[in-house]
Amino acid sequence: MEKFPIGIIGGTGGIGKWFADFFMRQGYTVHVSGRSSGMAPDRMAGVCPIVIVSVPIKETCRVIETVGPHMPKDSLLADFTSLKVDPVKTMLDSSASEIIGLHPLFGPGEASLSGLNIVLCPVRGERWLPWLKTIFEKDGARLIEAKPEEHDKMMALVQGLNHLDTALFGMTVKGSGIEMNKLLRFSTPIFNSRLDHIEKIFSNPRLYAAILAFNPHLRKFIDMYQKNLSVLLGMIEEGDTESLEAILKCLQ
Repeated sequence: MEKFPIGIIGGTGGIGKWFADFFMRQGYTVHVSGRSSGMAPDRMAGVCPIVIVSVPIKETCRVIETVGPHMPKDSLLADFTSLKVDPVKTMLDSSASEIIGLHPLFGPGEASLSGLNIVLCPVRGERWLPWLKTIFEKDGARLIEAKPEEHDKMMALVQGLNHLDTALFGMTVKGSGIEMNKLLRFSTPIFNSRLDHIEKIFSNPRLYAAILAFNPHLRKFIDMYQKNLSVLLGMIEEGDTESLEAILKCLQ
């Protein structure tokens, strides 16, 4: 295909900026917009055959409803949101264009797509999917096609429960009353990696709070988590090392 312009709403920071830079490195002109900068959504839809929405989860559907009606039928509307069911439904309802939900499973600190996962949820149209696959795979990405519902179920574990566990760990460390400089003198490499993860979550509370609050599949895993925690606590209180060893062995 010819080098057409690409629009990213929310392309001034985070993963939106990362992909704006990525597409520019591939030779494409990229138009980005922020809260108070760049093209208005209707003009971007008229100029760019591809528009990608990359804004906070709480704002995603509202932004899609703003740009969607202006997208031509042969264009592509996509998003980078961490959840897919609601954004994809909103894109389908508000636009006649082709629709592909996207979720890059990495943050903006990566140097390239090599070895990284991107989920694609193609739900309408056939023109743009081959182009997306080609441009991502050429840079070494691993692509996973999934239905929006399947994606969100997976993210309840991969992101939701994972980040919840990290948040609880961080709250406990903070509430321990132990000064961090003293704690670090006793730290292990694994402990240091946990602290790095805590810092990542606490440095972007808006993103991770939304991931925890809005995934409808997370609750059942939290219930399972609480049940498993109660089982382990009972064994710990009884000093039952044999049962603990048996459980840990099953996880190998």
